[in-house]
Amino acid sequence: MPTAGLPPTFSIASIDAQRVEEALARIGPKWTAWTAMTLAQVNGPMRVRDVATQLPFVSEQFVGKRLATMHADGLVVRGYDRRAAPYRLSGLGASLAPVLRTVSDWSRTHVTQEPMAEAERVEDALRRLHLRHSTGVIQVLDSAAGPMRFVHIAESAGLDNGTARQRLLRLQADGLVARTGSRHGDPYALTDAGQALGAVYASVEHWSQPFALRSEAAASRPVEAATRLSRNRGCRRP
Repeated sequence: MPTAGLPPTFSIASIDAQRVEEALARIGPKWTAWTAMTLAQVNGPMRVRDVATQLPFVSEQFVGKRLATMHADGLVVRGYDRRAAPYRLSGLGASLAPVLRTVSDWSRTHVTQEPMAEAERVEDALRRLHLRHSTGVIQVLDSAAGPMRFVHIAESAGLDNGTARQRLLRLQADGLVARTGSRHGDPYALTDAGQALGAVYASVEHWSQPFALRSEAAASRPVEAATRLSRNRGCRRP
């Protein structure tokens, strides 16, 4: 059963769960954070093969694909279109540093205190956080007056029973959610680690602002175009 923890500095209830999950979908896939941290440590351009030597048990081909995805997401830039051109962090990628420090601090305090490389710790923490709909489930449990039963979690999070069950099982395995009893149907509650996620979510949400602004601008363009078309039609003479 989870024990009562100190009140979080940042409220989980106040974050935009969808925006957080969209950001985590960019930085959460395996080896993304490790790659970003490797580029930050070198603080200069690196070729794919050089990045691959810093990532354990990862092929150069996979690293090339990961860097290509990071390039598409705006986390890295590369020198023009030359084959094998080196990559370096973009401004957006470099701004990940405080986010990854917050993730690492949360992991070290609430998840595992076992010694491990900083990049490995961050990767492990992000693996627990970036599964789709998990943020919404944690937010629902955080907003509840007490432990919640499965059906109420699924309903409040807007998930079908199958998806809600899968997410709760995964969150239990990752130590973020716990059952309050051993019987079938006993309600769920956040663990101390789950309750402490406010600072992590707030950091991720703040970092994601450029993506949010870009999405809002893209969404407004069709509306503006439709408005101009309507006005032009209204100005035509019969």
